[in-house]
Amino acid sequence: MKIAIINDLLGGGSNGTFVVTYNLLKHLKKQGHEAFVICPDQRKIGDSDYFVLPELHLGAAIDRYVKKVGVTLSKCSRATLAKALEGVDYIHCITPFKLAIYAADYAKRHGIPISAGFHVMAENITAYLGGYKCRALNAHIYRHFYNKLYSKVDGIHYPTSFIRYHFELCVGKSTPGYVISNGANEIFAKADVERPEAAKGKYIITSTGRYSREKAQEVLIKAVSKSKHESEIQLVFAGQGAREKRYKKISRGLTNPPVFKVFTREEMAKLLNCTDIYVHPARIELEGIACLEAMKCGVPTVVSDSPLSATYDFAVDDACLFENEDSEQLARKLDDLLDNKELREKIVQKTLAKNIGYVDECMRQMDKMILKIANSKA
Repeated sequence: MKIAIINDLLGGGSNGTFVVTYNLLKHLKKQGHEAFVICPDQRKIGDSDYFVLPELHLGAAIDRYVKKVGVTLSKCSRATLAKALEGVDYIHCITPFKLAIYAADYAKRHGIPISAGFHVMAENITAYLGGYKCRALNAHIYRHFYNKLYSKVDGIHYPTSFIRYHFELCVGKSTPGYVISNGANEIFAKADVERPEAAKGKYIITSTGRYSREKAQEVLIKAVSKSKHESEIQLVFAGQGAREKRYKKISRGLTNPPVFKVFTREEMAKLLNCTDIYVHPARIELEGIACLEAMKCGVPTVVSDSPLSATYDFAVDDACLFENEDSEQLARKLDDLLDNKELREKIVQKTLAKNIGYVDECMRQMDKMILKIANSKA
């Protein structure tokens, strides 16, 4: 089949939707499909696997902020998208914005099967406005997503049962959903890795994610400041984002300044295999691939119990779960794990036993979903 993958935001960095898009493209081509991506990633101009759209510019200040967030917005007309979709047999949308909305209308007019992934929470959007706790506003956005896109597609890919339940509850509708994890990259596995010289004699605590309000890295910084092992802890924040200056400022009192850095996958795999505890303090999390990758490396993984985070289900033991935004409790959980080597080893074994799929396995399930939807429309 000729399959178009649509991502309105692709181009700004290596965020979650970039990884999902790349993995799906790679797998579909490997299976013999003529797959390509429609996106605004200017770096892909000239690449036959990509139909590149112009970037949308909203003024210098907004453009700078969007770049910090790690995305690129697309500028496109219905006519341009129609040209890009000529001759396609199937459409899969990654993001629920303008391109996907145009594509859903095009698919309906031309009888083309179409599916859409659920990779953007309303709370991800309202968090930037400080209103992620406003249920009415979030419900309004979810209803907009449903009316404009998800009610018009033949199938919806949900990375977790959590986000399917959350979305269907907010819109008051059942949907033709398929729950399929995005999967952990195969490079992430438990291995013997020599600790960096600078980290010898210290406990490494790692957290991965965009520096943003919804990821709540400040909760971890405050927890470490309250830990009795504070002087022995080296914090590592793998990622980038608009809140980097803020996090550096509030961590000035720590004995060991945290590392803020973007890591390659190879570097990240080595880091995780040196990590003593991985912490995912997010308030809002649709799946949490970074968390799955840490667990694949056997790292004791501590997560918040936020009702807006799918990672709640990743806790393998009560020792791995703390009350959302409670830095005092998180500090106690960290101390308990650092003080008790037997407890840490028990958590490692439980973590390695957790059934977490790798990317190839999950992409095979995506391929089956696409074929099932396509055949049902034949």
